[in-house]
Amino acid sequence: MSSELLAPLDLAFWHLESAGHPMHLGALAVFAPAGEEKSSDSVLELLATRAAAIRRLRMRVRDVWLPVGGAAWSVAKDFDVRRHVHHVRLPEGDFAAEATAIAGELMERPLSRGLPPWEMYLLTGKSGGPFAVLVKLHHALADGMRAVAIGAGIFDEIADPRRNGVRKARPAPARSWFTGPLQLAGFARGRVEDLGRAVEVGASVVRASRLDPRGMPALSAGSSGTRRLGTAVLDLEDVQRVRKATGGTANDVQLAIVAGGLRRWLGERGELPPGGDPRALVPVSRRRPGSTTSSGNKFSAYLVHLPVSEPDPRARLDAVRTAMDRNKAAGPSRGAGAVAVLADQLPPLAHRFGAPLAGGAARILFDLLVTSVPLPRSALSFGGCPLREIYPMAPLARGQSLAIAMSTYGGRVHVGLVADGKAVPDLDRLAWCLTEETAELLALTR
Repeated sequence: MSSELLAPLDLAFWHLESAGHPMHLGALAVFAPAGEEKSSDSVLELLATRAAAIRRLRMRVRDVWLPVGGAAWSVAKDFDVRRHVHHVRLPEGDFAAEATAIAGELMERPLSRGLPPWEMYLLTGKSGGPFAVLVKLHHALADGMRAVAIGAGIFDEIADPRRNGVRKARPAPARSWFTGPLQLAGFARGRVEDLGRAVEVGASVVRASRLDPRGMPALSAGSSGTRRLGTAVLDLEDVQRVRKATGGTANDVQLAIVAGGLRRWLGERGELPPGGDPRALVPVSRRRPGSTTSSGNKFSAYLVHLPVSEPDPRARLDAVRTAMDRNKAAGPSRGAGAVAVLADQLPPLAHRFGAPLAGGAARILFDLLVTSVPLPRSALSFGGCPLREIYPMAPLARGQSLAIAMSTYGGRVHVGLVADGKAVPDLDRLAWCLTEETAELLALTR
């Protein structure tokens, strides 16, 4: 495929970006050394080779004449992987702390819009020690699930499927461009249903919009353009114990941990709200189970009040579970959180000129993003070095200071917190509060 139009939601993300609010996803993967010591140059060469082999990473965005205001993915004829893969040597000391700090700084930098929109950084410390790979992918290129599918191409098990006997996915069968009367009727009926859902979502957004969106200073401070990364690791077995004892899903428990962690952290800052709980936008995939992971963004979201003002941890968990059950009953294509559904109904020109305005209005609808990114369950490695930790990172919307992303791997929940560097200088404390809240919820089950 030499050219492919950007889907409406991809186009929206492409035009949402500004210098102070880059719209790229990220992940910090930490690997342990194994076997024979490898030089940094050989590891960097392997990273570049595998990244260059991922066809999607050779695509850049270019404007098109039709549709008016649209854009398309096309293969970059002058593609050079060395423009995208870099090596950063960290000062000796605490490798985890140094890698986290530099990853936050690298997340500040927007991706070049004239090149395929992605970067990878090899972060190395002392010889023979652990190393890390930071991956940055523009949100127009992929949503969370698609980003995992693209980024996974650097791992041994995906780059060389024979290691685990994994078969490559078969190409989708060709589709005819010629349609019959029944197909046309089905398309028209689908469009009417889509427009009806969009009108319903639009009305929900208007009803949910807040006239005074100021909220808590920690979550709504003015943007400085800086980024800070915080990390936390939760034991998946602890999360599952709480789930089995209280009901609901593991995701409900994780959202309750976020709510309790925010309560502790805001209380220490003297910003605990008396009753105005923050709203979280919780993305949910619109990809059908078993379907191919096609390109582009395919997700909606739920809008959830995090019960930060509730002092009882069990009551917080019950409130989160009730809110999520209500959202699931309505479905991902309804409610104010499903703003992404509206993007599919807008023409490209509206995205080009309206996306910056919509980005500035995010603050009136939600206070922070809380997302969960699925990862392969099998053990992963790179150049024979086992993957030990992987922290997902989400972009910050305009007017917001914090985004939280979680991934489960190796029996642990890895939490990546991305914050405005000046608005949230105590991000490490919030990360620790999540660990404390997990322990408190676990204690209730005993």
